[in-house]
Amino acid sequence: MPDDRIPFESTGPYTSPFDAIRHTDGEREFWLARELSKILGYDRWENFENVIAKAKIACKFNGHDVDDQFREVTKLIGAGKGAKRSIRDVQLTRYACYIMVQSADSSKPIVAHAKDYFAVQTRRQELANADPFARLSEDEKRLIYRAQLALYNRKLAQTAHNAGVKTSQEHAEFTNWGYKGLYGGLTENDIHALKQLAPEEEISNWMVSEELADNIFRAAQTDAAIQRDQITGRENAYNTHFTVSRKVRDFIINELGGTPPEQLPVPEKSIQQLQREEQKRIERKLQPPLFDDSEE
Repeated sequence: MPDDRIPFESTGPYTSPFDAIRHTDGEREFWLARELSKILGYDRWENFENVIAKAKIACKFNGHDVDDQFREVTKLIGAGKGAKRSIRDVQLTRYACYIMVQSADSSKPIVAHAKDYFAVQTRRQELANADPFARLSEDEKRLIYRAQLALYNRKLAQTAHNAGVKTSQEHAEFTNWGYKGLYGGLTENDIHALKQLAPEEEISNWMVSEELADNIFRAAQTDAAIQRDQITGRENAYNTHFTVSRKVRDFIINELGGTPPEQLPVPEKSIQQLQREEQKRIERKLQPPLFDDSEE
């Protein structure tokens, strides 16, 4: 089954590459298009400009101010022998980045991570009302929470790696202990069978938003505990994941009166199905109307 458990080579603190190039000017956050293009694997700026052009069309038809989401800027760079020359760049909002990665080359592995990273705010920013998140549908919440869970799982995987969980098999065992704590002793295989999933399907792609939120809480608290208590050693990491996850379960059931995650319903559609539907929605908005119905 594909999942988010990947051993990390880095031993430093976790930072998404997109966090590393995030800028702020005191009023707004933004990403520079030339920096983003390099991380996404574009060697030629001209090719990335095509991605920007498509994203601007989508932005316009989604009802956003293109100039606000894509701010044209110029900067000076060295041109040899102390000379300087100006080049064009674009300051991109988080929403602009999200629209762009939808049009980016999906064969590039980093693009999938970019979609996860920039997806969290997308639907919130598309809704203009005062309380947008409360207006999201269950499917929209699932897309947002699944993207968040992927990021938290990656962060936890690196923290576990730094603590001594090194191989792919050890990461699988580490994850299994988390499931056993949160799901009342059920293993990953047990949960997979309970949801009646096909062998290649990933559990987190078949969770309702409440179950996804439970797992985000589990991952976030385990990551904090391992770092706070300076846990070292594979077995200690396993035990910490189980103990924290069991406490999260107890809190959900005993303190909040919530439903145990294994008793929550299985959604009718997978996250992949929802993503395909969302992609089609965005692609439809990328297509300008063939005729202008306005009266002259």
